[in-house]
Amino acid sequence: MLRAAKAPMLARDIASALEVSVRTIYRDIASLQAMQTPILGEPGIGYVMRKGYDLPPINLDVDEAEAIALGLSMIARTGDAGLWRAAGRAARKLNAVAPSTRQLIASSWGLQHDVRVDPAQIREAIRSENCLEIAYGDEAGNQTQRVIWPLAVIYFSDSAIIVAWCVLREGLRHFRLDRIKSCVTQDVQFLGQSAALLRLWEETQKDQTVSTKPL
Repeated sequence: MLRAAKAPMLARDIASALEVSVRTIYRDIASLQAMQTPILGEPGIGYVMRKGYDLPPINLDVDEAEAIALGLSMIARTGDAGLWRAAGRAARKLNAVAPSTRQLIASSWGLQHDVRVDPAQIREAIRSENCLEIAYGDEAGNQTQRVIWPLAVIYFSDSAIIVAWCVLREGLRHFRLDRIKSCVTQDVQFLGQSAALLRLWEETQKDQTVSTKPL
């Protein structure tokens, strides 16, 4: 119901439609939120689910399946173990319906740097819009404590960079993943601000940071 809703839904309306008590709705939504389901709620306004949490079934032709399979194999270059495991699951699903995907092979050569933090933690913070407190060492070896709002991750051939709003510097900054000594996810969130900040980065810094070919 929340996925299909065009506007926030009140707990009493959900309870009425499902023929359960409002208390049951409160309890069940709290359980879903505890499992990291991105449901947001405001008293008197209602509940909404952030877009992109659950993707609909997609019908692919063979060329599309092969393109995705080749892209999945390149994820090995990122050095992100969590993404690589997910890529393996997705590739097996693609291979079940399009066996020719096994005939497209990409080299796994890629990032070889020493990363001390879990990239999955960074990706989760981006999705949930949670602040991160990091210990960061610059090129000269100077270390600072930063609170950042992570917005995106850029994967280069020899490094990965986090695009973030830095609370200390009060501006957009880039942080190399291999220079982060420690990372703690905070309870504080920056809900609803990612899209505007990412647009600002794209307008002012993206071309200076990374060259991409749009799909």
